[in-house]
Formats: sequence, C-alpha cells, structure tokens
Amino acid sequence: MGGSVGVPGDKSISHRAVILGALANGTTTVSGFLEGRDCLATRDAFRAMGVTIEDPGPGRLEVHGVGLHGLRPPGGPLDLGNSGTSMRLLVGLLAAQRFDSVLTGDASLSRRPMRRVIEPLRRMGARIEAGPHGTAPLRITGGMRLRGIDYAMPVASAQVKSALLLAGLYAQSETRVREPGVSRDHTERMLEAFGGDLVREADGVRLYPGRTLSGRHVAVPGDLSSAAFLLVAAAIAPGSDLTVRRVGINPTRTGVLDVLRQMGADIEIAPGPGAGSEPVADIRVRHRPLRGVYIPPELVPRAIDEFPALFVAAACADGETRLAGARELRVKESDRIRVMADGLAALGIDAHPLADGIRIRGGRLRGGLVDSGGDHRIAMAFAVAALRADGPVEVRDCANVGTSFPGFVPLLASCGLDIRTREAAGVPGGGA
Repeated sequence: MGGSVGVPGDKSISHRAVILGALANGTTTVSGFLEGRDCLATRDAFRAMGVTIEDPGPGRLEVHGVGLHGLRPPGGPLDLGNSGTSMRLLVGLLAAQRFDSVLTGDASLSRRPMRRVIEPLRRMGARIEAGPHGTAPLRITGGMRLRGIDYAMPVASAQVKSALLLAGLYAQSETRVREPGVSRDHTERMLEAFGGDLVREADGVRLYPGRTLSGRHVAVPGDLSSAAFLLVAAAIAPGSDLTVRRVGINPTRTGVLDVLRQMGADIEIAPGPGAGSEPVADIRVRHRPLRGVYIPPELVPRAIDEFPALFVAAACADGETRLAGARELRVKESDRIRVMADGLAALGIDAHPLADGIRIRGGRLRGGLVDSGGDHRIAMAFAVAALRADGPVEVRDCANVGTSFPGFVPLLASCGLDIRTREAAGVPGGGA
C-alpha cells in the first residue's frame, strides 16, 4: 500500500456540529461533514424538530439554529437507525424539552444498553421510559424541570458525559461530570467554541446553564477512527508507505497511535493547521514487523472504536497481545470481542475472548469466510486482514460500512488492495 489519501470527516464531531448548531442562535456552517448514515440520522432528527438544515454541497451543511428553546415536537418517533451516538446524545437533550418524544432505532441499536445514560438523567429530574432491558424505544416526557447534579461516572464514556452536558444546558444549577479516566472531549471543545459556560477540571467538567450559544463555522477534520484501518493496513503490509492527510489527532482519541507505536509501528506525525479547536495532522506509516503487547485498561477509552483494527494488527504481530478493561466492546454495534475472536479463529489465528478483553497470538492468516455481525468496523477490519491472508477473505453482512466510512471500498482499492463487492449479498464487503 502506498500514496497519500484522505478519509471522511470525523463522525463524533459531525454529530455534535449538527446538535449544537441547531441549539445556537444564528447560522452554523459545517465543512467536512461525514455523510454516513449515522450522522444523517442526527441531521434528519433535527429537521423533524423544525430546524432548517441545508446541504449546499458535498460535505457541507448550513444549520439555521433555533436557539435553546426553539425545537418543535416531531411528527412521530425519531428513527435513529444504527446510531448509538445519536440516541445517547439526543436522550439528554430531549429530556429537557417541553414536548414529549420517542427515540427508536434498528434491530441492532434496539439491543444496545441505555440505562447508563438514563439513570443519571433521571437523577436530574428527567422522565424516561425504556424497554424491559433498558433498551430502545425510549419514551421521554417533556416539560420536566431539570436540576444540575454532581455525577461520578462508573466508566469513562464520552456519550454519557455529552448527554448530561446537553441536559445541563437547561438545568436550574450547575452540572458536574466526573470521569474515572479520559474520554473524548469533542463536546467540551465545541461547547466552548459556541459560547457555552464550562470549566475543565482534572477529573471532569462543570457546566453552568444560562449562556446563549452562537452559530459559527465548524471545520470537521478526517476521522482518526476511519484512518485507523488504513494505518493498520500500512503497518502490516510489506513494502507499504502510506500517508493519511488532515486527520484529527485530538489527544483523547490517539490511543490507536500509542498502541501501534508500542507494537513497533513506524509512524510519523506532521501537525498542520488545526480545524477550529481540534488539532490536525498528516500521519505517515511505513511497514515494519510488529510485536505483541499488553494494552492496559487506562488506554481503552482513548482507542475504544479502533480495537477491531488493532486486533488485526495483533493477529499479524510476533507474540501475544492481551487487552484488559474493555468490557464496553461487548455492547457496541456487536459484541466486538466475541465477533472478532470468532473471525480471527476462522482465519487460523489463536484468539481467545476474555470477560473484559481478548488474547491474540499472532500467526499466519489464511483465507476464509467471516461474519461481521452487521458491525461496520468489524467488516472493515477483516477487509484489511486480507492484506496478509494466504487466500481470499470473504466478509459477510457488510451493509453497515456506510454508517461511518462511505467510499471505503474504492479508497482501499486505490491503495492497492484487491477488494470487491457483491451486491446480491448486501455488501460492501471484500476479498483479496
């Protein structure tokens, strides 16, 4: 693999640009917006609540904000598809609105746990009903007067933190969120840029209500979670020299770079002009043999979405890689520990799931058939694994790749991977 490529816009930042742009006074312009299904679900939800959002060109939005109190009742349930980010952030925001609302999603999203965000919102005074297992659909009663709370999260989670901060914009007193570890801070950065009144603390953040938000321009950098698949591909494929341009390198997100460097990857980072409050860089990776490592729990929140790609790197490394403290991976779009372990085993790799992690012994990858479990990141990870396989790798159930990385298949093909799709199977998926 070689050359210089770009990746689609950051998914986390794209979601938040729409949400805060809708709540601001004035117009917010967004460039680099990720036009994947997850982010489009957030955009469409706000359109359903009366926000005018225009699409003047590819990757561009104009969000005509209605202010903190200008959202209108949607005409029916808000269907968020496969987007857990949309559901968790919106339940915090909608808990503070004057109207009732219902959040639904597809079969996968409807299995994902929501109690960890519902419970602290209920402590703020929200009234939220969920299914018997704390899952969607979520029924939110409007008109509740929220109070600020001091909440210590049991597990670091940017989505829970963001939901509480969005609810806190409407609370009667300050909201404090404390974390046991570092999670991504895009919401805090963007709230500050839009004029929110918050204070960073060593273990979290305090938000003070009452401040009006003002529209602005948001430049969305390339998504490091998407870039991770290309970085791993270059790290494992002999002869590779690949540069991924203008990638967001927010320090709460760079765990994937730390792990790859620990494994011995040859990585160069060339910082460039930032995208607003977000740091940006070109990342160059050249192939070098990798070694197995221990990945400690404290690093997990900074690499939570990149582990499927990192598991492929571990499969190609010399020795054993062990991950601990990552129980969160079991409740993503799939049980990513189990599905990745099963898929790696199908390709001849010694991979054993653990209660809160995985143990992978690097070895020789063979071709074969793997099932992604409908999980976009797992589908992309196994497409990358084909670079080192002895025969073709067929990845089943790949339709959701478009949720985060539209254009994944042609981009990998342009970098030298023989990857093909079969429409009859409902892909993109790949073999090489």
